[in-house]
Amino acid sequence: MNPLKQYLDLYRENRETIEQSSTPVLNALRTNALTVLEKEGSRLPGKCDEGYEKTAVDEMFAPDYGVNINGVKLPVDPSLTFKCDVPSVSTLLALVVGDTFIPTRTLLNNLPAGVTVTSLADASRTMPETVEKFLGKIANEDEAGVALNSLLVRDGLMVHVAEGVKAEKPIQIVNIFNTPVPTMAVRRVLVVAEENSSVKLLFCDHTQRDDTDYLDSQVIEVAVEAGAEVDICDIEESSPRTHRFSQLFTKQGNDSKLKVTGVTLVNGETRNNFTVKVEGNGCDTRLDGMAIGKASQSIDNRTYLLHASDHCSSNQLFKYVLDDSSRGAFEGLIEVAKGARFNEAYQSNRNILASKAARMHTKPQLLIYNDDVKCSHGATTGQLDERAIFYMQQRGIPQNEARTMLMQAFMVDIIEKVSIEGLSDRLRHLVERRFRGEDALCGDCSASCTPVTKKDNL
Repeated sequence: MNPLKQYLDLYRENRETIEQSSTPVLNALRTNALTVLEKEGSRLPGKCDEGYEKTAVDEMFAPDYGVNINGVKLPVDPSLTFKCDVPSVSTLLALVVGDTFIPTRTLLNNLPAGVTVTSLADASRTMPETVEKFLGKIANEDEAGVALNSLLVRDGLMVHVAEGVKAEKPIQIVNIFNTPVPTMAVRRVLVVAEENSSVKLLFCDHTQRDDTDYLDSQVIEVAVEAGAEVDICDIEESSPRTHRFSQLFTKQGNDSKLKVTGVTLVNGETRNNFTVKVEGNGCDTRLDGMAIGKASQSIDNRTYLLHASDHCSSNQLFKYVLDDSSRGAFEGLIEVAKGARFNEAYQSNRNILASKAARMHTKPQLLIYNDDVKCSHGATTGQLDERAIFYMQQRGIPQNEARTMLMQAFMVDIIEKVSIEGLSDRLRHLVERRFRGEDALCGDCSASCTPVTKKDNL
């Protein structure tokens, strides 16, 4: 059965509740979404629909997950249960528990002038013109996965940086699952960096229960206006029973800079889509990814980068280390549009299979409609260097330690490209623990992580 049917039925049965608890701006997305999903043949992509071995998105959505239609308050206090995996990084922190945005005192008391971090519902009331200008205009609303998110989204998160404002401190958004029943969180994020502004964002996905199935349906839209700089690092450290379908859409204006780093440390089944449209001249784009697979984990990254203007450069590097019976997939497409001159674009996928049962599927691609370009792509998949392991053993390093050291060294160039202060060192530590088979979280989060409630005196 087409899994979309159960969600269409859910929406029709609860349409009044969903729309009354939302805002006109969000409700406006639902009209087109419903039209898209009701079309004959509309469906989420299956494993054989996309031309190669990829995640079956339709199977991810097939189970009967609960959706928080009524905005029920969670029975667990996030201030008591949340543990911070990156305590050494100084950030302005907000939580998204399930699909509900919860600010912290640190965030509200320290946001600089010109920077707004709030729920989409509040943003649509306080800055409706900005939200209407960008929400649903960057993502491809005709794709079933995006349309489903637009149909069921109850609220969301907006980060807005005003023209010329430089946000010095990174903004950290921690997504948390902690419900005792199988749940789908419908998460929507809008990031707007106006002209000549800059902001760094750190997204962290955490699952606090390993005995429950969860599904994360996430759509992130990022507008990088002329001369703006946006740096995004997205770290998933969830659980083997967490499924994630994340879709990131960005548009760049003239002379803008965009940097995105995706990191998968612990997961169950993950599909990340990155769609970057370079529409302005003189843009710089960096897209990196790092994935560590163990047990039966599945990690799938898809990138589409469109060069539509002149004198732009882009660079992509995705690395996987897969062990046990884990599965990895990478499909990347660089398209240089007709008339888009003097662009440089590079794409590389490098992989290590650390066991005989691990599998990797890779498909880098170029689609070029202009001669005045420099473009290249490539992929390599291999095993750990046995000669290097033997050499290290001869010098007294145990075999397991030698393997860990080689896998760590393989990921160094991705880690070193992370520009958020303190995060590179933290990632290096987390990666080392992951390769050693340790999934333990760090110590308790500081008091600055306390969510704001109605009783808090700000």
